[in-house]
Amino acid sequence: MGKINVKGTEIAIFNRKEEDYICITDIARYKDSQRTDYIIQNWLRNRNTIEFLGIWEQLNNPGFKPIEFDGFKKQAGLNSFILTAKQWIEKTNAIGLISKSGRYGGTYAHKDIAFEFASWISVEFKLYLIKEFQRLKEDERKQLGWDIRRNLAKINYRIHTDAIKDNLIPPELTSRQIDLIYASEADVLNMALFGMTAKEWRDSHLGEKGNIRDYANISQLVCLSNLENLNSLFIQEKTPQAERLRKLNQIAIQQMKLLTSDSGIRQLEEGNK
Repeated sequence: MGKINVKGTEIAIFNRKEEDYICITDIARYKDSQRTDYIIQNWLRNRNTIEFLGIWEQLNNPGFKPIEFDGFKKQAGLNSFILTAKQWIEKTNAIGLISKSGRYGGTYAHKDIAFEFASWISVEFKLYLIKEFQRLKEDERKQLGWDIRRNLAKINYRIHTDAIKDNLIPPELTSRQIDLIYASEADVLNMALFGMTAKEWRDSHLGEKGNIRDYANISQLVCLSNLENLNSLFIQEKTPQAERLRKLNQIAIQQMKLLTSDSGIRQLEEGNK
């Protein structure tokens, strides 16, 4: 569940089956915070609204009931016609509107429909809504890219530690001895890329949470992912640790020069600041 602020009005958004739904109850608050249900019902009884909802459902919902839709369309515009979101959903098996109860209760609409409702409320408000919604999706895209790179480094580190277990750890070692070997190998990468061990970083960053890799930028995370793969290969080839460190440091210097000069990487870095 996410939220955006549009002209001083907080609007909730949630994702269902890879589709975004926007709270039109929150949108209605922009017009009248005390009568949101009435505003939505007034919009729903409009013939143009019924036709729009029906066409949207026919395009996107194989389970939509067209006969019930025709019944609502015939009544639309009559003074006696009243329609709620729940009635529309239950009678037509619609998926474009969702009625939620509880903490985040209200009427939600697929973004296509929510933008149409916002236009009925205020054309200006609709434009601001679209702008803020697009900003939210762009932020989500950037965060997803960051998480993928961070998780890639973690996955590759598992490959790296498995190579250590298979090739460097003799049998019958205690857990403490194994942990020390893992720490030593982790610091091979830290030294190659950051020029310091994990302990040296902690000693120079007292009071800061996390570790040296949590503060790495995108270029460093990409390089770290590559170094982990290479170190796993070097370990399997029985290359001595000192020689591996020398090679990895040379590779890190070369790769960081390329990564920091890449315009695409720079744009990602700027987007995550």
